[in-house]
Amino acid sequence: MEFSNRTPAGMTQRAADVQPEASAEGPAGAGLEAWPEPRPEARVASSWSGRVRALRSWKIFLAVIGPGLVVMLADTDVGSIITAAQSGVQWGYRLLLLQLLLMPVLYIVQELTVRLAIFTGKGHGELIRETFGPGWAWLSVSGLGIATIGALLTEFAGVAGVGEMYGVPRALTLTLAAALLLVVVLTGTYRRVERVALALGLFELAFFVVAYEAHPHGAQLASGLLHLPLGDSRYEYLVAANIGAVIMPWMIFYQQSAVADKKLRPQHYRYSRWDTALGSVVTQAVMAAVLIAAAATIGRLDTHASLNSVGDITRVLVPVLGPDIGRFVFCLGIIGAAMVAAIVVSLASAWGFGEVTGYRHSLEHHPLEAPWFYGIYTLAVIGGAVIVALVPDLVALNIGVEVMNALMLPVVLGFLVLLAFRALPPEHRLRGAYAWIVVTVAVLTAGLGVYGGLSGVKLF
Repeated sequence: MEFSNRTPAGMTQRAADVQPEASAEGPAGAGLEAWPEPRPEARVASSWSGRVRALRSWKIFLAVIGPGLVVMLADTDVGSIITAAQSGVQWGYRLLLLQLLLMPVLYIVQELTVRLAIFTGKGHGELIRETFGPGWAWLSVSGLGIATIGALLTEFAGVAGVGEMYGVPRALTLTLAAALLLVVVLTGTYRRVERVALALGLFELAFFVVAYEAHPHGAQLASGLLHLPLGDSRYEYLVAANIGAVIMPWMIFYQQSAVADKKLRPQHYRYSRWDTALGSVVTQAVMAAVLIAAAATIGRLDTHASLNSVGDITRVLVPVLGPDIGRFVFCLGIIGAAMVAAIVVSLASAWGFGEVTGYRHSLEHHPLEAPWFYGIYTLAVIGGAVIVALVPDLVALNIGVEVMNALMLPVVLGFLVLLAFRALPPEHRLRGAYAWIVVTVAVLTAGLGVYGGLSGVKLF
């Protein structure tokens, strides 16, 4: 479902668009006793009216849901899955608590993109250009371009790895994957693209099946939640690596642009926040499932196992879970994660460059009407597939991409928080205790991300 033109920022909505809430104190601030006792038929009518409002709220929520859930499912990409699996192998369940703590961090960061999109009606790159100038906008979108290349290579490498395990030539797998990505976007509207992305992302639920079939030990799981080796540098490195894998530049560009492209209005803000909250829970639950599966299987057999690729993870899972469930279900989840991430990353790049340069950048335009927008998307998809086909050994890329994303966190989160203070209408800007919470979360996340990135290149 798409929505008509949004209410401009700072403009009062039409009275018909705003439903006043009933006051608990009755008219003119009177107490509850001021209200007459309702008649039985009035109570029945009120109950029916409440059910109608609840049904209407659900319909609006189902129409609004999408940008938050899609971008969060993309966040659990191939690189993140490898990070979660390595965490489970090396430290059992002792990094599981971190996955739960990262849920509110994800929500706080991505909720700002929703707030900015709905109350300004503009994408992330466009807002940076108007607020800070074209130079800063180009700096931001340049980082996005670098992150896009690294992420796409990771996703296509994961898809190719799955195909090779079933004897499918790398070239054929990559051709089919790239063709699907091009067909979905070049022939569809935003609504269709969002639905396809959600459908692909649902394959990630396969990781819950893998975690269940791994039969984790309850007592060991509980012990891992409570005993955290905070003084161990190796443990702290993986803590930083997990945090650095949570916030990516393309996530912020995508969700803000998607909300704007979907034409959500201020009255949809509450539902969009629920969309983001649901996505935050789902994506970290997927990460937790991968960690649990790895800890209960690989970690129980070999805590020194090196998991640098999808093939490594699958090969060690199969003997424990069986060739059918172990390979097929896990590979299904990998394909879903890689494909939805590839869609999100490519679109984020096309939106970002369009917002900075000013060319048409909407999925509602025909490819002939927005050639640069669709051209950037096509170039990203085909370029990523070709590089992975020509350079089969991309094991080290996973580490490099995570380090790069971690080092860019100060710039990415810095722009986001500053926009929340400067670009929003005054009544929707951050203030009070929540503003301090947002700033603290951003500083800690960026700081730990940089620490993990520098540790990864042996500077610590």
